[in-house]
Amino acid sequence: MQVQLVPLGSVQIGPASWRDATLRSVQRAQRLVRLVSRSQPRSAGLTQKVPSDSSAEPRGDEVQQEERGQRRVPVCRDRRSRPQTAGGTRKPVAPVAPFPPSGLRERCAAESVAMAGEYMRRVREVEARLRRQAGIVAEEGAKLERERVHLERTLRSIRTNLSINGRSSESRSRRPATAETERDAADRLLQLERRELMELKRHLEAALEDAVRQLQVLGESSRKLLLCARERARVLDLVPHSCPAGPNVSTVSIQPEPFSDFTPECKQVLESSSLAVRQSQLLREKVRRSLTGAITRQNAAHRSVNDGLVKKIAETISLQQSLTVTSAVTRHAVFRKQREVKLIRHSHNRAQGPESSGDVPSREKLDRPLVQVYQRHPGTQLPEAARLFQGSAALRRCLQASEGELLRLQRSGLQLLEDLRGKSAAAQVDASVVRMRRQQVDKRAAPAFLQQGAC
Repeated sequence: MQVQLVPLGSVQIGPASWRDATLRSVQRAQRLVRLVSRSQPRSAGLTQKVPSDSSAEPRGDEVQQEERGQRRVPVCRDRRSRPQTAGGTRKPVAPVAPFPPSGLRERCAAESVAMAGEYMRRVREVEARLRRQAGIVAEEGAKLERERVHLERTLRSIRTNLSINGRSSESRSRRPATAETERDAADRLLQLERRELMELKRHLEAALEDAVRQLQVLGESSRKLLLCARERARVLDLVPHSCPAGPNVSTVSIQPEPFSDFTPECKQVLESSSLAVRQSQLLREKVRRSLTGAITRQNAAHRSVNDGLVKKIAETISLQQSLTVTSAVTRHAVFRKQREVKLIRHSHNRAQGPESSGDVPSREKLDRPLVQVYQRHPGTQLPEAARLFQGSAALRRCLQASEGELLRLQRSGLQLLEDLRGKSAAAQVDASVVRMRRQQVDKRAAPAFLQQGAC
């Protein structure tokens, strides 16, 4: 409030020094009032400070300039005359005290509550973000665990196929005939299948180790996320669980600070978990491709061996049928040759005559009366004896040849029968191997969607 002076009369009675001293005192007081009015703050906050006496006291040079510039006491203006502005009458400003208000304690407590509430809200956002990331990591771990189970089932199927391959090779080595135990295309297919299965087994075992290792990384990342979330939740005991985390736009600090709601440990855990999730996703895609390729190659090798064995059985049966027909023809030839040998032997025996000379009939004797009478003239030799000798020799040679042919036919027939028995046994062994391979292969070892993708 500005102090207005009372105008003095034009007549000066007192001395000038006495009047000047009083005027200087009045001006000094006015100046102090104006300085104090200008130094008052516009708002009464917690940071207001009462001006000290040293700042309120005018300096000496300022007082002297004031005294030299103003020698007369200002006259009081009309109360009705007020300063006007371009926009109209200025609203009166409420006086503000230069010291804290009377409700300082309540105001400080309210501001503390607001500060703590804002901090808890940001911490709740950080905790929610950590728990959401932990849920993402857990979900990714569950997906990777399913892939690990598929890997183990496929490996179990490959080990079963390896056992079936070994039993198939062992069964085929027990074929009876020596000619049937020679290595053929089916044996080479079994060997190729074994190599393929061993390669798939090594590849899938490496993928299984990577999956187990990645599951451990995801578990450790989830554990760190939950531990960090529990550490952040230590200041949320007074915050209701149903309280919303805040606006849609997250207010989590971008730059972490050691003593803030978003610490460097939280940022490091979130970044490491995000990296682990991305690595797990890439690993799952790699495992899925490996599983599909492994099932495709495994089924292809299994089908190739089965098809080879079926073709070998078909070839064996075809040869068995040919052997049966040839054996029958050979047996028929043996029977014919036996009858022929019997006839030749009978003729040979007849050509040689009886064993005792007493049994020779008189018509066949060389000294019979007709021959003796005929041989009385010289040069009258009958060819009967020579022809009998030549016929007997020819019959002996024919008999020996026929017996040799009969022996060869019999030997060939026995060989055909033995080969036929070997082919029959080999076909039975191969059929049992194919039946065993089809029965013992676990088609449920691999998931249906992988089997469909592998087809």
